[in-house]
Formats: sequence, C-alpha cells, structure tokens
Amino acid sequence: MNAKLETGATTRPVTRQTFDDVLVPTYAPAAMVPVRAAGLDLWDQNGKHYLDFTSGIAVSSLGHCNPTLVAALTAQLNNVWHLGNGYTNEPVLRLALALTEATFADRAFFCNSGAEANEGALKLARKYAHTKFGPHKSRIISCLSSFHGRTLFTVSVGGQPKYTEGFEPLPQEIDHIPYNDIAAARAAIGDDVCAVIVEPIQGEGGVIPGDPAYLKALRELCDQTGALLIFDEVQSGVGRTGALYAYMDKGVTPDILTSAKALGNGYPIGAMLTTNEIAAHFGVGSHGTTYGGNPLAATVALNVLDTINQPAFLARVKQASEKIFANLRKLAADYPQVFGEVRGSGLLIGLPVAEPFKGRAKDITKAAEALGLMLLIAGTDVVRFAPALIVTDEQIDEADRILRAAVDGMLNAAPAK
Repeated sequence: MNAKLETGATTRPVTRQTFDDVLVPTYAPAAMVPVRAAGLDLWDQNGKHYLDFTSGIAVSSLGHCNPTLVAALTAQLNNVWHLGNGYTNEPVLRLALALTEATFADRAFFCNSGAEANEGALKLARKYAHTKFGPHKSRIISCLSSFHGRTLFTVSVGGQPKYTEGFEPLPQEIDHIPYNDIAAARAAIGDDVCAVIVEPIQGEGGVIPGDPAYLKALRELCDQTGALLIFDEVQSGVGRTGALYAYMDKGVTPDILTSAKALGNGYPIGAMLTTNEIAAHFGVGSHGTTYGGNPLAATVALNVLDTINQPAFLARVKQASEKIFANLRKLAADYPQVFGEVRGSGLLIGLPVAEPFKGRAKDITKAAEALGLMLLIAGTDVVRFAPALIVTDEQIDEADRILRAAVDGMLNAAPAK
C-alpha cells in the first residue's frame, strides 16, 4: 500500500501555509482561507465575515451556493456525470439551443475555460482563413493591454508582455495595436489578417470600455479584408454589463464570441459561439476537449442562462450599476488624492488611483479586506469591482462604508520609515 494514501488527506488540518508548502507558486493568495459562503457573504477559517465584491473575478454572478444552481446540479449528479466525446447528452443540447437562440450564433462549441474558448476561436479563425483564402492569411491582430488566457497561444495574443516573459519562442504572426485607436486599426488590418480579437471592455487591462465607434470600425475593416472579428466576452458576458452579452449594447455583431467565467457561476465551463458558415470549417477530429460539454457543467450553465437572461434581471443589474457608480463618484470627489474617475459598464467597474497612490491599488484592496470587504485590482493602478449580479442596495452601501473606512485608515496611518 502507498503510505501517502493512508494519511486521512480528506480530513487533515490545512492552513494558508499549506499552499506555500505543496502548491506550485503561480499565485500569492490572501492570508485568509475561505471555508463557507452564501450569496455575497463569505466566512474564513476563523469565522470572520467578508462581503465579497469579487465574485471570483466576475464568475459567481448569481452568488455563492445559489439555491437554484445547487438543486439543478444535485439532480444531475444522480443521473450522469461524464461521457466521452463519442456521445452527447441532454443538458449540453439544451444549453446549445438556449445560447444560439439568445445570440447571433448558429453553433456552439463547449470547453472548460475562457482560455480554451479563445484558443478554439483563434484556431477556427486560422482554419477558416487557410481553407477559404490560403495559408498567407494567418496574421492575428489583438490589442495592447488585452488579456485572452494563459495557454501559450492565448498569452501570446494577449497584449501584456509580462505574461510571455521566459516562454519564448512564442507563436508567430500576432500583432498588437492600441485599444480604441481607429487609425492604428486601419494601419494594421490588411489582407493577410485572418482574425481581429478584442474585448468589448478590457478587464485585466484596467476596466476600459470599448468605444462603439472603434468596435464598428473593426467590424468594417474585417468585412473589407475578409478577416473574422472575435469578441472575447469571457469577463463581460452573461449579464455582467446589463446585457446578456456586451456586443448587444455596442451595435456590433462579431463572427465568433467566447464566453466562460459567469456562464458556470464557478463550475468550469467555456463556450465558443459562431455561425454555420464558419463552424463548418471545424470538421470531425479538427478540434476537441475531454470535458467540454460535460453534463454537470452544462446543467449549471443552462440554469445560469435561464436566470440571468430575463428583462427584469438585466434591468436590475443596470440599476445596481447606477448606484455603485454614484457611490464611487462621490468617493472619488471626497478623496481626490486617492482616486480618479470611475469607469466601466454594468457591474464591471474600475476605479483608478490618483497620482499619489500610483502602484498602490493592491494596498487599498488589502486594507479593505482587513475590514471585511473583498475587492479586485486591474493592474497596479485600478481597483476593480465585480460583485455578484444579485447585489442589493444595502450591500452596495455597506461596501462603500467599508472602503471609506479602509481609505481613512491608510491616510491616517503613520508614514512608513
């Protein structure tokens, strides 16, 4: 017998130190370890309560342990968990119908993450271009400061060099242009371009909304050159902006759309949506994934979609957004030495720091966490807010109160020696 299997691994005590001892150090997680959550409420190992305005980086949009999702997943657990890709299943068929009926798309491909969805989208775009136009049409255009995943292909397409350092040689025929710069797009998008990939709102790049005129220009340039327009809606999709997908409020329809994060409310799933004509270039055996379309993930996603894609629900997201924006504008006006002008869309919101606090966004989120409010950053200079879409007015006001107390604490602290 393997001695390691006789140590009671399922019940042994663990702490934050255990992470440093046994996990590959690709992250530097908070000192506290969450153990229980419901809605936007979360408790750590010591019983301390937190108000979660991160939703797992825009993932748990219906809140932690949502009762509807728990019931749906529990029911599916008693039916079938997994099937090889030689079979399909009822939940994934229903999910594909729901997504295609709700969007521009005719076809769906399911996978496990946003990175995998983007990987599939980029592979499909090259396959489509090579088949239709020839191998010379292979260049991909992306934006500086973009983020599209952590595979070698998607991290190369992403416009942040810090994520590619040390992983060279990188995939070729990928160029980056400034976001929201129409002139740069016109200069870059030529007949050799197979795809332009863009976030309707840059999330990791600082929560920067895409200018509708810029997105329309990308659409026109793709139409002129035969390139495919890919919208990465991994973070902006599934109700986050107050529309089911952000493209619906931008007046621009992509050729391919990628979705993940909130689609599974924490259960891993990704989706790539496209048209019949484009999907036909992914024939049998040309692409695949072991767990994509898993009946458990598809069951959760179907119920997420059914809950969020309702006029009243999406209207409430916009109402909550207006309240948070109003609170943050007042906060920035009261603390001009700390914060700049709030930006974002729906419940994906960025609050840049002012010059005296450049590089200290993480310090602000740590101070807030110490008082019981969980926040995100988007780079070193932006505090990011991405609460569950079910956030209440009372929780919005409580977050404002805690953040103000955290900032007061930082301003009143003695200068470091």
